[in-house]
Amino acid sequence: MLSKTPIAIAWMPGVLACACVLVFLAGSAAAQTDTGDDEESALAKATQNPVGDLISLPFQNNTLFDIGDHDRSANTLNIQPVIPVKAGRWNLINRTIVPVQYQPDMQAETGGTSGLGDINHTLFVSPAVPGAVIWGVGPSVTLPTSTDTVLGSGKLSLGPSFVALTMRGPWVVGGLVNNIWSVAGDSDRSDVNFFLFQYFVNYNLNDGWYLTSAPIITSNWEADRGERWRVPFGGGGGKIFRIGSQPMNFQSQAFYYAVTPDTNPAPAWELRVQLQFLFPQ
Repeated sequence: MLSKTPIAIAWMPGVLACACVLVFLAGSAAAQTDTGDDEESALAKATQNPVGDLISLPFQNNTLFDIGDHDRSANTLNIQPVIPVKAGRWNLINRTIVPVQYQPDMQAETGGTSGLGDINHTLFVSPAVPGAVIWGVGPSVTLPTSTDTVLGSGKLSLGPSFVALTMRGPWVVGGLVNNIWSVAGDSDRSDVNFFLFQYFVNYNLNDGWYLTSAPIITSNWEADRGERWRVPFGGGGGKIFRIGSQPMNFQSQAFYYAVTPDTNPAPAWELRVQLQFLFPQ
């Protein structure tokens, strides 16, 4: 449901966070006057294309704050290798998410469960020579690999996934959507019918700096009507840099949850920090 604060107020923390990052990055790029793509900026755009021909290894850490009556924090480190394979006129983009999680005990001020969550793999099929609109489509599969019942669904789930984006000047704008359903697994566990939508808006500055907003909106269709949606707002920024000859991408984003379930414990804030190793072909 909508948070108890009015919508206008709910938007304010995310807007302020974006403004602070904008001021910081604009100051860092103030000495740059050329708006053309340099090598680092071109690489930044490549990282913002989910179906681009770029091998990468992101380590993405997501911390959720102020969950439940005891204001607990949860944490997920997603290890997300991306491996594209060319097949004639098509690219096959393999994207895997391996979550290492900490889930707090919501009924206590201390304690929790750590371990491996459910691994997800998505295979996008995308044209090797993209047009004005870049797109990819394919299956998404979630495996019941969690080391504890708290950390996963106990179900094998699958469904379709679709992504589309466009690049115009310094802008990279698009969205990714999927829905998965459980097809096998522990019969004592709840069925899975889970929707995910992630829009992304990137504005690229010079020298590999960029602004970004990429919140993940989800809905659990198996839950009661007021318990389904989680909708965060916010954004941040990042930069392409190198350690020796190794190109890397660092970014950070902050999100405020303006829409959360009525009663199920949900976060008020999220901090996402990502370090990504890049291997241009």
